[in-house]
Amino acid sequence: MSNVMKAVQINNFGGRDVLALNTVEIPAPRANEVLIKVRAASVNPVDWKIREGYLQPLLNHTLPLTLGWDVSGEVVAIGENVTSLVVGDSVYSRPEIANNGTYAEYVTVAADEVAIKPDSLSWQEAAGVPLAALTAWQALDEYVQLKAGERVLIHGGSGAVGQFAIQFAKLRGATVYTTTSSRNSELVLGLGADHVIDYREVDFSTLEDLDVVFDTIGGETQDNSFKTLKSGGRLVSIAKSPEEDKAAEFGVKASFCFVQPNRAQLEKLAALADAGQLTVNIDSEFTLDQVAEAHARSETGRAQGKIIINVSA
Repeated sequence: MSNVMKAVQINNFGGRDVLALNTVEIPAPRANEVLIKVRAASVNPVDWKIREGYLQPLLNHTLPLTLGWDVSGEVVAIGENVTSLVVGDSVYSRPEIANNGTYAEYVTVAADEVAIKPDSLSWQEAAGVPLAALTAWQALDEYVQLKAGERVLIHGGSGAVGQFAIQFAKLRGATVYTTTSSRNSELVLGLGADHVIDYREVDFSTLEDLDVVFDTIGGETQDNSFKTLKSGGRLVSIAKSPEEDKAAEFGVKASFCFVQPNRAQLEKLAALADAGQLTVNIDSEFTLDQVAEAHARSETGRAQGKIIINVSA
């Protein structure tokens, strides 16, 4: 194995023109890490928000930085303290976002952030799961503790996080309302949505007495969501931190979810996938030298599923 690899990095923050395909050294795994040969990665909105510098006050990355925080691939080396994985394992992960990412031929990841890849999913499908599915899982399970029989409104149901959220809400026995455009209604109905609201034609805020709102959009959408909740209802957002005053005004609980790595949850997701209970829709595929195009696709906000970067798949 050569000691160098290709990686898509930024040397400063800015538009898509700051993305550079560089030749860098292959990192060596530390004691608690594994080295993964990347088969596929995926693009998430957080990638280009980091690229633009929007999250630098929060994350304080050092440059140059390799972007991308979803991966599927093979373990090719392990640190001296790693016992949970062996060389040759097919794995997937949402690595710690403070570290260099996965738009690269190899990446080191803490072993406790890595799980065995679902057998039933391709490299591309597996790479599309971790960040988006963990986001939906943690928002619904940890933050609002969605229960059977509850009514939940999921905004942006045709986006990657929204698609997983619909599926998880149905698995929990909830009644699912979702906003999307009419062209995506069949897609979200196929994932289990009970009621589809075309946000261009219908005012979702006329809904009443919902138990839960999952906000993936922010702005006015979040502001108008409070009035749809019953007293004591719960709102969780991944777009912006809800205003405490507004939550208090409506007598509801509101929280902000920033996804965290979690091997145990990845193992649960793999089990769901292998049981035929997790659908992964791929919007489009690109190569490492097409990351700028992949970011452009993500920035439209119109992707119908995951945007995949094929590295060596």
